[in-house]
Amino acid sequence: MGIGKQAKRAVTVDDIAARAGVSSAAVSFALNGRKGVSETTRARILAIADELGWAPTSAARALAGAKTHTIGLALARDPGNLGVESFYMQFLAGIESELSLRDYGLLLQIVPDIAQELKTLRTWRNARRVDGVIVTDVREEDPRIAYLEKNPGFPAIVVGHPSVAGGLASVGTDDAAAARQAVQHLVGLGHRRIARVTGLVDLAHTQLRTEAFLDEMRALGADPIVLNTDFTAGQGVAVTRAALAAPHAPTALIYDNDIMAVAALSAVAQLGIRVPDDLSIIAWDDSVLCQHTYPQLTSLSHDVVSFGAHVARRLFQVIDEGSAGAFLDATPALAPRGSTGPAPAAR
Repeated sequence: MGIGKQAKRAVTVDDIAARAGVSSAAVSFALNGRKGVSETTRARILAIADELGWAPTSAARALAGAKTHTIGLALARDPGNLGVESFYMQFLAGIESELSLRDYGLLLQIVPDIAQELKTLRTWRNARRVDGVIVTDVREEDPRIAYLEKNPGFPAIVVGHPSVAGGLASVGTDDAAAARQAVQHLVGLGHRRIARVTGLVDLAHTQLRTEAFLDEMRALGADPIVLNTDFTAGQGVAVTRAALAAPHAPTALIYDNDIMAVAALSAVAQLGIRVPDDLSIIAWDDSVLCQHTYPQLTSLSHDVVSFGAHVARRLFQVIDEGSAGAFLDATPALAPRGSTGPAPAAR
């Protein structure tokens, strides 16, 4: 019999125990999320299990129970900002509305950065803590996408454009079309110097919106300005004040979320700038805040609760059927209100 390549032997609990210098029982406790080991030891065992490529056997999964009835979502966001971010509050409500129909719970982990998000996904997979995960705030060359592609037995849904979802299932919105709507509305009112106040620049959807904004502005012969922020009210106000103090100030601004738009509306009033007589403002994400300012904010309106529910349903489809695909949710539609009007003849 000739010598050929031998099948790769599956990694066992004993292999992990030997590498970690602990007992097999300690490894079992760590992998199953049970008490009996310290958090430091648990983290070391999980890291070694991931390094060795350990995966539970079908028999082990059966013994552990087929389902955890839990979905995981790790978010690299400042907890203070998340508490006032209307998008995520509505998005989570939509997810929960769908989970409750199946008696599922949501495991939400707030982490400092994407590296910790990836570590959290590894921990959840190795310990079988969740039946599937939701991935948001996708970047180009996102390490979480690469990890999940290598582990197809760990169900996942990507919230974002299919171009950055790899081979994973995704649910997104047409951010480019929405950005173009906003530009067309303002240019139609006579505005030629328009600023886009972005969120985090490394996010794929921020880049898609900016590319569409620049393309539409140039196509219509208008002068684009891009002001980058971190989604917070403080940075939104800071870049707004700086832009309006510049020699060639914009006559209209489009904000990447409603929090920045609401904060800017108050800030420009303190400067004696009238909205919409002197300056027009558009907000992304049409939360209740936009309808209770003075003047009411023109917004790119999207049913975010329904969006969250759609994401959850598609994840269950991946869990139940193993199927993947790219799905488009409703495109945000412009809702004109009192914060946009004809461009001023002069500033």
